[in-house]
Amino acid sequence: MPEWLPALLAGLALGLLAGWSLGQLRGARLREEKARLEALLEGERTAAARQIEALRKAEQELADTFRALSGKALRESSESFLQLARTQLEAREQAIGEMLRPIREALEKTERQIREIEKERREAYGALSQHLRAMLESHQALQAETRRLVQALRRPEVRGQWGELTLRRLVELAGMQEHCDFEEQPSVAGEDGRLRPDLVVHLPEARRIVVDAKTPLDAYLEAVEAEDEGARRAALARHARKVRERVQELASKRYWARFDGSLDFVVLFIPGDQFLAAALEQDPALLEDALADRVMLATPTSLVALLRAVAYGWRQQALARNAETVRDLGRELYERLAVMTAHLDKLGAALNRSVGAYNAAVGSLERRVLPSARRFTELGVPATRELGEPKPVESLARSPAAPAGGDDDADAGGRSPEG
Repeated sequence: MPEWLPALLAGLALGLLAGWSLGQLRGARLREEKARLEALLEGERTAAARQIEALRKAEQELADTFRALSGKALRESSESFLQLARTQLEAREQAIGEMLRPIREALEKTERQIREIEKERREAYGALSQHLRAMLESHQALQAETRRLVQALRRPEVRGQWGELTLRRLVELAGMQEHCDFEEQPSVAGEDGRLRPDLVVHLPEARRIVVDAKTPLDAYLEAVEAEDEGARRAALARHARKVRERVQELASKRYWARFDGSLDFVVLFIPGDQFLAAALEQDPALLEDALADRVMLATPTSLVALLRAVAYGWRQQALARNAETVRDLGRELYERLAVMTAHLDKLGAALNRSVGAYNAAVGSLERRVLPSARRFTELGVPATRELGEPKPVESLARSPAAPAGGDDDADAGGRSPEG
């Protein structure tokens, strides 16, 4: 072992011991410092805790205060805002109301009109419904009457009475009077016995027209009620044949030769234009053949025209007779006026002579009598009244022979220029 090793070890031991001692000392100091620092730190912590607690309280108080202030400010601002908003809203509502007033009035007016229209529509609908019901009832009644009329017209005696009644109404419609302008069912002798036409119309200059009414309707009614076209055409053909038979039957009676002054034809009256039209449609030569047999086919339209022409002829004849009467009356009146004018002329001359004599008497009175009478008052004779002065008559009688403008030489009082 080297000599320096123990010494080194001893030195190391001493160094270690010294280091350990120094470390212990330093550790004690460090522990003291640590304790002091811990105590200081604890104090700082406590102070910090107090400050934190104070800060928390202050923060809480500040938060409470801010909350209260903010709530108050919010309430105040909200109330102000609401008041402002309410005021603006009211103003806006008023402005909008003023703006919408015409629209509201127009809508109210439109609503009233719509209600009125609806009311009128309901009333009109009710009236229309009532009118339709009435029309339906009238149509049903008309159908029933038509059925009864058709059933009645199937009887020959009813058809004859209907034709005669229609003929009578037509002559009355034309302005004619019975026993003056026409006769109903006059009797006349014929080859096969007495003939009795339905009507004889009197014409001027003692002329006559014989009218006989015929109503061949059996075949026509069958044609109207026929449901098949062939049956309808067959019924119309029979109707045309019936009308032709009536024409031939009437032509064989030769009424124009039985009545004095009768025209050379007879009128066959059919009381319905449609009846004759249906027959002419099936038999176009019927009209010409009837005229060849001296039979004139007439319906209410054509017969009224013929009767009115006859009535016009009577009026013209009456006017001619009246013109002769007026001429005679005029001549007689003229002669009487001439005689009366002569009498008036003599009367006017007499009046003029009377006026002249009166004026002469007045002049003599003024010149000779009145001056002497006034001298009595000058001599003292009392007078109760004064003497008047009579006025002369200055008007003269007008001559009846003077023209209509003969007053131009006289004034409004009828006085002469001499006055």
